Amino acid sequence: MTDPVSRTILLLDIERFSDRDDVEQAYLRRMLYAITDRALESAGIDETRRLRADRGDSVMELIDANAPVTALLRALLVEVPAQLRDVNRMASSSAQIRLRGVVATGYVAVDEHDGWVGTDLNNACRLLDAQLLRAALRERPHDFALIVSDALYTGVVRHSHHGIPADEFHPVGVDTKNGPMSAWLHGPLPSGHKTAPAAPADEDHRDTGAGEAPGGPGDRPAPQTPPAPRVPAQGVAPESRPAPGPVLNFNGAVTIGGGVVTGDQHGVSGGQVTGDVNLGGRSGSDGS
Repeated sequence: MTDPVSRTILLLDIERFSDRDDVEQAYLRRMLYAITDRALESAGIDETRRLRADRGDSVMELIDANAPVTALLRALLVEVPAQLRDVNRMASSSAQIRLRGVVATGYVAVDEHDGWVGTDLNNACRLLDAQLLRAALRERPHDFALIVSDALYTGVVRHSHHGIPADEFHPVGVDTKNGPMSAWLHGPLPSGHKTAPAAPADEDHRDTGAGEAPGGPGDRPAPQTPPAPRVPAQGVAPESRPAPGPVLNFNGAVTIGGGVVTGDQHGVSGGQVTGDVNLGGRSGSDGS
């Protein structure tokens, strides 16, 4: 087996191929190869820059990673639909050809039997077989439905290169036997399907700020939040409760400045005044 090599993966599949008889299938296969060849030639991708695998009702192309992906996408969005219109105008109802398409990127190896091996290729095949893509083609008034892998969208499509409007692609979740996959469907979503939330383009490097002090590195612990003041059960804040005053014991007459209070006094906080208290007059002697 060869070492895995980075490739652009193109898959095209004929809708309702098994419903046709042998003569019609042979005709549809000829049309599929002719449309594929013209699209790739218009993108500047000749036979020396690609490998082809025949899958009966579909064609698989491994394209040199150095070939321009933008030119390939423009050909698929413009050239392929135009060719399908021209072919179907002259074909009978039983010979109408409609296509599902996938463009992805990834690593693929070729074994000693010229078989293709690679997880990225397997994932592209799962996108081609997705019910969402089949439903999209059924509801299209034209004859082509295209879906691209998440990696291809992130690397190429989202930048809106000339002739590749990013706003015409919608994030979708595709259910497979190995779990859900993220991809991007060109054109309107089929009925009953919702747009999947798109992950940020740089999600793996996104800074969440969790456990980080403002303005500090991620490994710096966050400052401790001081505990909130405890409120008494009666619902009265501690600030509203009067602080206990000092306990004073006086023996004899004391001048403070004010009226005169005679006799022994007993305070509510336990204080005791024995004798007269002069609050504004002259000091008296003990017990006077």
